[in-house]
Amino acid sequence: MDIGAIFILLALVILIAMYLAQPYLEKRAKVVSAEELELSALLAKRDDVISVLKELEFDNALGKVPEGNYPKQREELMEKGAEALRRIDAFKSGTSGSGDQLEEAIRARQAGASAEDDEIESLIAARRSKRKDKSGGFCPNCGNPILSNDKFCTSCGKRT
Repeated sequence: MDIGAIFILLALVILIAMYLAQPYLEKRAKVVSAEELELSALLAKRDDVISVLKELEFDNALGKVPEGNYPKQREELMEKGAEALRRIDAFKSGTSGSGDQLEEAIRARQAGASAEDDEIESLIAARRSKRKDKSGGFCPNCGNPILSNDKFCTSCGKRT
């Protein structure tokens, strides 16, 4: 083997090794604030309570939970879930804008877009009336949609 080919092969191996080692050599630590950690923990708690509540409902439906224990366990889970939701709402209201601003923006958008919506609704109604004339239902054999002027199904070939 030629010495030049060995150097090229060695350089190629080094480049590949550097490319594969790049994620391990870079230190990309994502800094997470305490607020994000708290919100994440609250959301995880909410999801856990919902999951356990679903399992309890399922077990009750199967008869695995005694009738006397079910209401007490359900009430405890509902209290935990409500507390988690209260804390999430309090956290979000403390860090972001209130829901009143969102509702005001929605009302303003609805008021400004009412004339535009009427025009869109009329176009949709006209399009639907045109499509009703074309639609012929579904094939009794395969269930695919057919047009009113079709004599045979385009999918299975059965006479309609």
